[in-house]
Amino acid sequence: MDKSLGKSRWKTWTLLGAGALLALVLLAVLATWLFLRASLAQLDGERRVAGLVGEVKVERDAGGVPLISGASRLDVAYATGFVHGQERFFQMDLLRRTAAGELAELFGAAALPTDRTHRLHRFRARALDTLARLPAPERALLERYAQGVNEGLGALGARPFEYALTGVAPRPWTAPDSLLVVWAMYIDLQGAQEARELARGWLRAHSDEAQLAFLLPEATAYDATLDATLDQGAAKVASALPPQAPAWWGAAPDAPGAPVKLAGLEVTDSVGSNNYALAGSRSSTGAAIVADDMHLGLRLPNIWYRLALSFPDPGAPDGKRRLAGVSLPGAPPSVIVGSNGQVAWAFTNSYADSLDLVELRLDPARPNQVGLPGGWETPREHVEAIAIKGAAAERMVVRETSLGPIREVAGRSYALHWIAHDPAALNMNHLKLETVANVEDALTAAAGNGIPAQNFVAGDVHGNIGWTIAGLLPRRAAEGSAAALAAGFPLAAGSGAQTWSEVLPYAEYPRVLNPADGQITTANSRQLSGAGYALLGDGGYDLGQRNRQLHEGLQAMGDKVDVRRAFDGALDDRAILVGQWRQRALAALDAQALAGHPQRAEFRRLLETSWSGRASVESIGYRLGRDFMWAVHDLLYGGVNSALKEIDPKASAAAASTRWPAVAARLLDERPPGWLPAGHASWRDLELAAVDRAIAALVDAGTPLAEATWGQRNTADIAHPISIAVPALRPWLAAPSQPLAGDAHMPRVAGPKFGQSERLTVSPGREEEGLYNMPGGQSGHPLSSFFLLDHAAWVEGKPAPLLPGAVKHTLRFVP
Repeated sequence: MDKSLGKSRWKTWTLLGAGALLALVLLAVLATWLFLRASLAQLDGERRVAGLVGEVKVERDAGGVPLISGASRLDVAYATGFVHGQERFFQMDLLRRTAAGELAELFGAAALPTDRTHRLHRFRARALDTLARLPAPERALLERYAQGVNEGLGALGARPFEYALTGVAPRPWTAPDSLLVVWAMYIDLQGAQEARELARGWLRAHSDEAQLAFLLPEATAYDATLDATLDQGAAKVASALPPQAPAWWGAAPDAPGAPVKLAGLEVTDSVGSNNYALAGSRSSTGAAIVADDMHLGLRLPNIWYRLALSFPDPGAPDGKRRLAGVSLPGAPPSVIVGSNGQVAWAFTNSYADSLDLVELRLDPARPNQVGLPGGWETPREHVEAIAIKGAAAERMVVRETSLGPIREVAGRSYALHWIAHDPAALNMNHLKLETVANVEDALTAAAGNGIPAQNFVAGDVHGNIGWTIAGLLPRRAAEGSAAALAAGFPLAAGSGAQTWSEVLPYAEYPRVLNPADGQITTANSRQLSGAGYALLGDGGYDLGQRNRQLHEGLQAMGDKVDVRRAFDGALDDRAILVGQWRQRALAALDAQALAGHPQRAEFRRLLETSWSGRASVESIGYRLGRDFMWAVHDLLYGGVNSALKEIDPKASAAAASTRWPAVAARLLDERPPGWLPAGHASWRDLELAAVDRAIAALVDAGTPLAEATWGQRNTADIAHPISIAVPALRPWLAAPSQPLAGDAHMPRVAGPKFGQSERLTVSPGREEEGLYNMPGGQSGHPLSSFFLLDHAAWVEGKPAPLLPGAVKHTLRFVP
């Protein structure tokens, strides 16, 4: 055979094979694209639905923000469920599974540790019990919403892409699932209190009384409380220092030869939320202004879904109620934060003390019993089966006392007495906010709201503003009592310390109405002093600088403030706290400290020349000043942090007290010899060691000092959770990795994976002037034009109108 002919045939077959392979690849890509397209939400058209009172319209604007209007509240709940089910079902599914401890069914054995922790609370069983107690109209609303979710899901041309990747079929939505979503927020907002109590318990066991009081101050000069009577704060900080530090004091946490890493690298993942209100006397229109930016973990899709709802209401001025704000997909269908046309409201996490760890007595002579403060009892046992993808179900036995389930920690047994387990912890009273007409009615309605205890701030069309706590609270002991002093620590077995035994009646909730300065701010810090402080307890209040800065920033705005100017209060990134630490570093870096140390000299030069006074993305000085503060933290608390991690991964000195910067600052200012950690010749030596540590951390991370901008460190890492399981999909499932201005101890909270999950500012009755933005977009689908539509504006802090714009798409539901 002619060799050239053979070669030609071989080349032809090779080309044909390559062409066939390319065709198969293209067909696979096309099939994938068509599959994904098939799971996009329906935006236009008409659907017939049994049981509707009348027509319901979903009118979306160019950003995908809907106005859902109907002839009855139930009809609107159905359409809200339909929209949520089509746009956000996977997000909803993760929330209910998180609360119920059912993630392993979706993700396999890797999710078992989380499931075991959450299954301890048996929230699915509690959801069924709560649903049975709800009034019939409220159950009907949840059931109608669930019907909408399931019919929306079923109307998709293909199941959501996440289920194709996990290989698990989506489970239908049920009415109890909406209650589980609220319990998921309990876990998110109050779950860290366990680790905090364990950390404080260790410190108590390894420190004397005077040392403990110094290390865990109840107040600092940063506090700015709502009752404006916290005049003892600075005095408590300035109380006499104990002569000696505890034996555990000092020592950096680094293993020999390991890279240096500062403890503060992820601190912005642990703080959250501002809200504020200006009275009509301070606004340009005479109506109140209410603003809110809730700080949560950031991922795609964003946790909130913006919408407006409209339905008949005889109590509304024109007989029709319009709600505008954000909803939480999966939760009972309403506006979480927003305005009803007469009253606007907002939330921040209150950090009231909602949990006690009660140590149980054990006696070999009573093998099946445990000893509680009230006596001995036999725990009830509940068998929980945890389904695991690709494996047999795991059998878990939950032992439950009259005070709560039993948790084993470091060889001790505790009853976890958490307000989230109380039968009254969850209800549908949030719906009352839809129709309140003034601030006083809103405060009354909010107090009975079955949610994790929140700072509730409201303003009305008449210019009134007010604050209270929304959500169930335990009745805490009076200030100064033995029980009050024991709060915030594990209650030791046999100590006689008593946990709370009843909830606080709503009529006794603290409230503030129309303060003289015409403004209210809350930012997770201590809200009240004296008896009010004892009433709420301390479940981990923020340091207070953020709230003080917000409070003083609003004061500086003066009168005649409009909505646009009020919105900017959330964007304040002035570096007041870090500025104080920068000055300490500059003072330590004198000529003697710089001699023979070129890196220290560069550190000082950049502190001086690359400082904007803000946590701006281009500032090197901000990052170095912040790193210096956290390096001091490591040299003081590094040893104890290593010990605390052995008890609970989330336990740390910063968890035990967020007020540690005030403690550390006082030590550097007063320089007591008995508190100088071993290995340092002087406090100045420790300060220079902190500078060197900050430098070493950057060097070990491969970051030259001259390139260590705040934006290089504080870069957005916001992605869909599926991208964690399938990293190859990240380019299509993540927001751009952009540098972010802002940080923890200022109103503009921003971290790579944590920050302002929305910014909303509105005057009730003037919703057309309201402003809003959020990370990500309305849809959870990467092929949707709404997927990342709002994200760039959020990064830049540029708001859009709160209300939906001109109608671009209309979906009708008819009986």
